[in-house]
Amino acid sequence: MTLNKNDTQKEYDSILDCLEQAEEKYKYKTAVSDTRMSLTWHELAVMARKIGSRLAGLVPAGRPVPILMEKSAVTLAAMFGTVYAGCFYVPVNPDNPGDRLQKIFGTLEAETVVVDENGKNLLETTGLLADGKLKPVLAEDLLKSEMDAGKLAQLRSAGRRADPLYGLFTSGSTGNPKAVIVSHRSVLQFIGHFTECFHITEADVIGNQAPFDFDVSVKDIYSAVMTGAELALIPKEYFSTPPRLLDDLCDRKVTTLTWAVSALTLVSSLKGLAYRVPEYVNKVMFSGEAMPPKQLRIWQDALPDAEFVNLYGPTEITCNCTFYRVKRRYDDKEKIPAGRAFPGRVVFLLGEDGQQITAPGQQGEICVAGESLAEGYYRNPEQTAQRFVLYPVNGNEKTRIYKTGDMGCFDENGELVFAGRKDFQIKHMGHRIELEEIESAMNSVDNIQKSCCIFDRDRNRIVGFYMGDVEPSEVRRTLKEKLPLYMVPPRLVQMSVMPLNKNGKTDRDYLKKVAAGKGR
Repeated sequence: MTLNKNDTQKEYDSILDCLEQAEEKYKYKTAVSDTRMSLTWHELAVMARKIGSRLAGLVPAGRPVPILMEKSAVTLAAMFGTVYAGCFYVPVNPDNPGDRLQKIFGTLEAETVVVDENGKNLLETTGLLADGKLKPVLAEDLLKSEMDAGKLAQLRSAGRRADPLYGLFTSGSTGNPKAVIVSHRSVLQFIGHFTECFHITEADVIGNQAPFDFDVSVKDIYSAVMTGAELALIPKEYFSTPPRLLDDLCDRKVTTLTWAVSALTLVSSLKGLAYRVPEYVNKVMFSGEAMPPKQLRIWQDALPDAEFVNLYGPTEITCNCTFYRVKRRYDDKEKIPAGRAFPGRVVFLLGEDGQQITAPGQQGEICVAGESLAEGYYRNPEQTAQRFVLYPVNGNEKTRIYKTGDMGCFDENGELVFAGRKDFQIKHMGHRIELEEIESAMNSVDNIQKSCCIFDRDRNRIVGFYMGDVEPSEVRRTLKEKLPLYMVPPRLVQMSVMPLNKNGKTDRDYLKKVAAGKGR
């Protein structure tokens, strides 16, 4: 059953209410499946309660519990078990390098971490267990615990909608990752709108691409929990072999893809859809980066009856704040709008003078007010105060808003159009340049599948990286026809594959090292 906004706010005080309703209504229906096992809603809930009963004796309520495990059905049970224990979970990707793990655990100051065998070994090799303060506990051992119904009920009665549900680490401008803390209330509000807008029901099979420490997965997980849909976890290694991935989507009858743009373009650029079309897919929603129209058209041609939706929004506002239903095919030179605000949100632009911008075509910083803003950054009041501020939206009383750091404008139809990160705007040869404008021009060149531009500050030059069967000299010639000369990258690098970071986005940090002669 998909609940509308009023139902969600009326009936649910906790995500666990959703989980237990799904358990009651869809008891023996598959809740989550990976390549090794599947769990019914009843099995998932029972496992979560067992884990929660044991964790409640190890971790005080309200504390973070990092979960250092590969993505799996058991990992999901551990996440919900943490919530049963009155705590909030923090998924930690084992792919993180040792230095970043040190910073993550230093920020959390957690004493207990839930692990699988690989996670435990990783903690040992990175030296995180050396001082004895951090204690790993195996998820499989937690599952051997007896359920303590009395303790769980006591913790549940003390819970509030404003309590933290999860923390997700994002990059920090200072070099230290920040933990975004999101409450039960924020997820309940957003997912209520999300499932209603896109008609997600118990009949859907949601193909989960994103790792659990990336907020795209939040939509997958909680859309399933709120509606009874099946969550089909797709291993990351499948994305390096499109035929294997597409066979999996077809075999599991996946209907819904909420994927990072990079994941979709990887399939289309490697001609995966020429091998096999995922015929059951009827919803394709994408976010994280600007979708190249050329790649979207390949998906549209393969799935002419599917709905395609561009989603926009940072982790700090709980997944997304705007959406745009794609109703036509876009030319290479066009930008696909980010669209209009979800119910319960206000999305507006602020100029450098701190005033709201309403005129079409005029750029400003994208800001968000209303429902589902994150609680802030864990143990980081300075960054919280900098990005979450009070502002009189539309001339009304001051209210809490989030300043995204993204630039945008409204088109003539009132649709928001994403214009890149503030960080991707550079001053070069006396001109203010949006690197994403150069990328858009590169993506429109025949036979280029994907591109990325970075600015090499040491050499004071723009470097363009691209995937495609076309020589750099031809790319440069075509770009000179599309861009002012000062925007044409003096260095172009042809890539066999575009590097991705752990969240499935183009790894710009790696490309910066390549540009500086420190990579490849």
